[in-house]
Amino acid sequence: MKTTGIMIVGVGGQGSLLASKLLGRLLLDEGHDVKVSEVHGMSQRGGSVVTYVRFGDRVYSPVITEGEADFIISFEKLEAARWASCLASDGRMIVNTQEIDPMPVLIGNAEYPADILDELAGKGMHIDTVDALSIASEAGTAKAVNIVLLARLAKHLDIPYEKWIDAIEKTVKPRFVAMNKKAFELGYLC
Repeated sequence: MKTTGIMIVGVGGQGSLLASKLLGRLLLDEGHDVKVSEVHGMSQRGGSVVTYVRFGDRVYSPVITEGEADFIISFEKLEAARWASCLASDGRMIVNTQEIDPMPVLIGNAEYPADILDELAGKGMHIDTVDALSIASEAGTAKAVNIVLLARLAKHLDIPYEKWIDAIEKTVKPRFVAMNKKAFELGYLC
């Protein structure tokens, strides 16, 4: 089996660590060799964050470089643009349509770029957009954006739905399991 590379990108406080932990557990349970990176970037709330998850028969490094990511899961549109060069030519981006203003925009020194996703699509990138924030809120918590995005990824990986639910039950704190299972279901069905 070829090695598959997944980048999870967003800003601190969005749940990218839980997403990578859950994904890593799922892939290990499926019998893959898995490497998950440390968080790179400003992991405090608001700073850019990227984690790498690679899996296959034998994986030697978690790091994904330019043109190597089979999937990029982006919690925010600007982060999708920031990491787009890492997407393989046949790769796919799963992008939350949420916009989180970076510091230059917040202090008035810049404007949030318009039409980011249209520009990426215009370059031939395969982009799956989802309003993960609305779906997560419908499930009961805006904090489940990460689970909604994983549900969209699940549609592209050959792993049964029930295995994803099992990974949620094993990874998420018990009091949040029901909401996260609902978020996964809604994200998977949309």
